[in-house]
Amino acid sequence: MSISPITLEEFDRFRRLIYDHAGIALIPEKKVMVASRLAKRLDYYGVSTYGEYFQLATQRDHPMEFQMMVNILTTNETYFFREPKHFDFFRQEIIKNWRGEHFRLWSAASSSGEEAYSLAMVMAQDLGMRRWEILGSDLSTRVLDIAKQGVYTMDRLEQMDMSLMEKYCLKGVRSQAGFFKVDQKLRDRVNFQQVNLMQPLPTGIGKFDVIFLRNVLIYFDQDTKKQVVERLATTLKPGGYFFVSHSESLHRITDQLQSIKPSIYRKP
Repeated sequence: MSISPITLEEFDRFRRLIYDHAGIALIPEKKVMVASRLAKRLDYYGVSTYGEYFQLATQRDHPMEFQMMVNILTTNETYFFREPKHFDFFRQEIIKNWRGEHFRLWSAASSSGEEAYSLAMVMAQDLGMRRWEILGSDLSTRVLDIAKQGVYTMDRLEQMDMSLMEKYCLKGVRSQAGFFKVDQKLRDRVNFQQVNLMQPLPTGIGKFDVIFLRNVLIYFDQDTKKQVVERLATTLKPGGYFFVSHSESLHRITDQLQSIKPSIYRKP
């Protein structure tokens, strides 16, 4: 059965939905991307228009399909030790000087887990068996399932120091060749859960010494950026650090955090 091309009106319905639910502002140029990503779902249900699929995915009869659609439309592109200067700063300026009881870090858009596990390797290296933990969160259940498994292809390793690979990962052999798995001791310190940054945060989430919110703000408009950053800033301990991507800035977004250097902020 052939699928009719997505109309502007249909695209606009998906665009408004993903903005209201996830805060992601899809520009008009993303129309082709939205159509191609969702085409398999139309095919799966045997519907020929994007309007019919929209109706289906937003009905109470198909609650899992709504999450499937969100998973498909939220972009997830990451790898180990992405933007390495952040990890250098984290190690040299934060971890090496830490003298507290219990270090808590939040990877607030953790995608499939590479960022959270990269940070866990740094902490394991420098804090050893002291009390530390990481929360990794994302909106997409699909990537969270990957993160919980901790299994990745070898091409995710471009930036990783091979000594960390040998210490904290298990290389696959035979049928698992080309893959590696993050060590259980590290996985036990990282808790992954679904969090929608557009909604009130889960009760009992607690306070953090460091929050990483990288490569997310670029998808939000100015108002949404402000809401999300200030919501997360309430969970940061005084003196805690907040990281955004090198391509992002909190300039004119919040006065709750002070710039330490480009893309790194601190709560007074």
